[in-house]
Amino acid sequence: MDAQQIMNLSVVGLTFALYIGIAIWARTGSTAEFYVAGKGVNPVANGMATAADWMSAASFISMAGLIAFLGYSGGAYLMGWTGGYVLMALLLAPYLRKFGKFTVPEFIGDRFYSNAARVIAVIALLAMSITYVIGQMRGVGIAFSNILEVPLWIGLVSGMAVVFIYAVFGGMKGITYTQIAQYVVMIFAYTVPAVFISLTITGVPIPQIGLGSTTEAAGESVHIIQALDRTLVEIGFAPYSELANMSMLNMFMLTLSLMIGTAGLPHVIIRFFTVPRMRDARRSAGWALFFIAILYTTAPAVGAMAMWNMLNTTIEDPTEVWDNREALAEPDAWMAYDEQPGWMEHWAGTGLLDIEDKNEDGHLQYYNEDDEEMARFAEEHGWEGSELDIDRDIIVLANPQIANLNPIVVALVAAGGIAAALSTAAGLLLAISSAVSHDLLKGVFMPRITEKQEMLAARISMAVAILFAGYLGLNPPGFAAEVVALAFGLAAASLFPTLMMGIFMAKMNKQGAIAGMLVGLFSTLLYIFIYKGFFFFPETALLPDEEAYWLFGLNTTSFGAVGAVLNFIAAYVVSKLTAPPPKEIQQLVENIRVPKAD
Repeated sequence: MDAQQIMNLSVVGLTFALYIGIAIWARTGSTAEFYVAGKGVNPVANGMATAADWMSAASFISMAGLIAFLGYSGGAYLMGWTGGYVLMALLLAPYLRKFGKFTVPEFIGDRFYSNAARVIAVIALLAMSITYVIGQMRGVGIAFSNILEVPLWIGLVSGMAVVFIYAVFGGMKGITYTQIAQYVVMIFAYTVPAVFISLTITGVPIPQIGLGSTTEAAGESVHIIQALDRTLVEIGFAPYSELANMSMLNMFMLTLSLMIGTAGLPHVIIRFFTVPRMRDARRSAGWALFFIAILYTTAPAVGAMAMWNMLNTTIEDPTEVWDNREALAEPDAWMAYDEQPGWMEHWAGTGLLDIEDKNEDGHLQYYNEDDEEMARFAEEHGWEGSELDIDRDIIVLANPQIANLNPIVVALVAAGGIAAALSTAAGLLLAISSAVSHDLLKGVFMPRITEKQEMLAARISMAVAILFAGYLGLNPPGFAAEVVALAFGLAAASLFPTLMMGIFMAKMNKQGAIAGMLVGLFSTLLYIFIYKGFFFFPETALLPDEEAYWLFGLNTTSFGAVGAVLNFIAAYVVSKLTAPPPKEIQQLVENIRVPKAD
């Protein structure tokens, strides 16, 4: 065990002791504490917990990796996720808090005066939340395999055990205060390395400004984005600053799907039920947006600088190949195979980075073998394919190692990655358990169940969800952020339109809501399953997940916006063909929107 691993284990071990200690201190004794923390959380604290709940492994671990490899196209994730939070804060959170129920399905069941609507909302919530948890479990596994230097499956099982301990016993009260601690760990872990890396590359300590600054290259000052563009083009990739890897239609639809999907996330909406008053829900939304912005404005700089550092690792001098691809054919243009830096050897041991000297020339060639022109160039020079395969989800965790930062900073990033995955996983598991125990058992099938039995059912359902998500976390349908985008698409197609119509359309009836949810949810699920495999088992996929086979060129992560439109249309048409809701329901909807002084 080397010094870095000891440091990793020490820092992560201290954070675990903190999380579990908080869970024990804040253990729940009633369903009100388990579901909504007794509705007594301070707005600032709730804003911080909400930020941690929402900024998942996709935000901390995967998003910057996507931006690093997608460049400008990765901006869809930034715009979608942050824009969606504004929609939630303005259009949904205050009104749902005023309604005063524990869960989103409970609101839908009461607003649409139908247990059937409540059950369908639970099905939608479970489909979305379990898909979302798969991405978190993958993030947990990657983070643990990093600090323990073990295969992914061992890291994933270790993370599952920790989630089980503090989520199952702490409930919402324990999760809330744990997430506050996790946010502090997460934001320090994300911004501190970014500051040092920005300072090293650009001389500017503020990453957001550093991204637009220059670096010394080719004996002159060159903007980082310009340097990335020129280097990536020469090795066959699209320019970093241009829309590539997806069409403009896909980028627009993905952004829209992520926005309205964010606004419909039940595990985040439930956080606004934990504050004392409606006014506090608005305040906590504002604080949460502030806390989220710290990380989200840093992510583009982290992605760009990570890619620049990686290119400088594999290519001896990227400036030598600018406008001169032939320089890549020089023997010493690439990193020597037997001189791999420590970070590569470390991540190769986890199985998330693959290095193979295919042409046995003693050097490591990294290029886009799918680019026809680059493939011809490679063949002319005896290359037999790109010899470096990097999992996008390791970029943030590997970034401080690539930049040769202090071991304490490396350990802090490892702890932050785990905090991000655990915080969201806990919130999702709570949403799953409350849907099963409170909405299905207590609300529909077993209304006379005791509080003790309800708590037991909640904990059992949470444990089952952990096991299922852990299994699929080993065989995910994509990178962490891509899996999370699928979950957001399901929320966009099913819950968001129903919540909006429930609040702003007094004459929307139960028949319309049920029809809309069924059409939106199952059309989106079917589209995803056709390309990703039914229940995400790839061998059951009906068509290859490639642009040539997509409907209207829309990939699976973008289809949620289409599902939402279908939901609205089906609900509107059916509601017009059936009887309007009772007068008392229409009055209830009007009362929800009336401002109050509290």
